[in-house]
Amino acid sequence: MIHIVFNTADIDVLKQAMELEASLQGEIFEIKDDFAVGPLLNIDTEEGWKAREDWWRSLLQDSPYGEKTVGSFDDRETVKKIKEVLDANPDEEAWIWMGQNQHDVMGYYWLMPQLREFQGKVMILYLNNLPFINEKGQLFYPWGIHEILPKEAVKAKRLARAITLSEYEVDPDEWKKLSDENAMVRTLEGGKKIANKDVDYYDSELMKNITGDWQKAWRVLSNTLNRMKVKTGDVFIMWRMKELIAAEKIEVTGEPSKGWKEFEVKLKAVRQMEISE
Repeated sequence: MIHIVFNTADIDVLKQAMELEASLQGEIFEIKDDFAVGPLLNIDTEEGWKAREDWWRSLLQDSPYGEKTVGSFDDRETVKKIKEVLDANPDEEAWIWMGQNQHDVMGYYWLMPQLREFQGKVMILYLNNLPFINEKGQLFYPWGIHEILPKEAVKAKRLARAITLSEYEVDPDEWKKLSDENAMVRTLEGGKKIANKDVDYYDSELMKNITGDWQKAWRVLSNTLNRMKVKTGDVFIMWRMKELIAAEKIEVTGEPSKGWKEFEVKLKAVRQMEISE
């Protein structure tokens, strides 16, 4: 058995679950890119893949992660390794662990055309509108795999099912449709239904957390990430903040080019009056 996840934090949960349940033992592969944002057009070609890498590189500039994050991994190579394992052992299964969020679902869609040849060997475990018990003994609906307790992950294994023939036919077409439409933001509407959104989709969430007083940009970022209901990554949100600055929709002091902690933002005076009214 091998496991496929879409978030680094998911790995630790699965490793702890393996300690509790020997039947879950297996290698874990992580698909790292966030296909819920950014260009997707022709990323099955070298040119399209490079265009996506260049886009990420521009966002990561001046971030704590650094531009070198791009190129430090290649999800295409990860898929090659997954296919090698499945080819080498006829009895091997791959389990895709998917949370109810656009990040995981888009990762799944990206995988589907590449795993079509392994019908019957690829299982999916989707936490779709399913309640779990948290550390306080309360029921909750997790956003991602990393939010559930290891013992709950063990229980969740009964949810695993083989990806159907119909899904192998329909889902690769859905991936092609989404990549051809090439929206900059994609959100999950329910089930596996993905909706395209404009690039400024998350701007309103940012504006809710920017006031008429100077605030550290990293604090605005943190507050936005913690309060927003539809989640996305910190790199994308910080890029949108810089785009709002460039469009002169918010004021800035300091030097954004020196890093996330090196500048402050506030509402423009006119904008502040509009919000107060």
